[in-house]
Amino acid sequence: MGRRRELLIGCGRRRTKTLYLDAFGPEWSELTTLDLFDTHTPDVVCDLETLPLPFADDSFDEIHAYEVLEHTGRQGDWRFFFAQFADFWRILRPDGVLCGTSPALGSPWLWGDPGHTRVISPQSFLFLDQLQYAQVGTTPMTDYRAVYRGDFDLEVSAVNGDTYGYMLRAHKPIRGA
Repeated sequence: MGRRRELLIGCGRRRTKTLYLDAFGPEWSELTTLDLFDTHTPDVVCDLETLPLPFADDSFDEIHAYEVLEHTGRQGDWRFFFAQFADFWRILRPDGVLCGTSPALGSPWLWGDPGHTRVISPQSFLFLDQLQYAQVGTTPMTDYRAVYRGDFDLEVSAVNGDTYGYMLRAHKPIRGA
């Protein structure tokens, strides 16, 4: 197998890997950085709200998003939510992972930062797992399968102080389809 390819979105001036698979450790293998501002000297200057992202299908083994996804989209904008995560799924290789951090539900930073426009929570990720839709009709879960093309399994979900950390695994092909 070739080198692992990683994408760090919303990198700012940061180049540190915060969450990682134990097998690969805290070092980057083949890192591509993406940010909205060219002053942060990313490899790719791009607005995360402009989809699709400028990468080919199955480009990365890992996507890292530290304190960035809560700045994109709007709370209640389900169309963008599913479009964004479907695009992450598209550019991840089969069994690739999306690792991220966001403010935890009880954090004063959740809505205290004027740039935060939505909440990222474990409950949000239920809608990205195609197997969870089996509960439609028996729970209040809304059925978004007609608009969402992707499939992630929430493998890590943990709160540490004010930070919520998560790791989603991309299932390809889509399960239950």
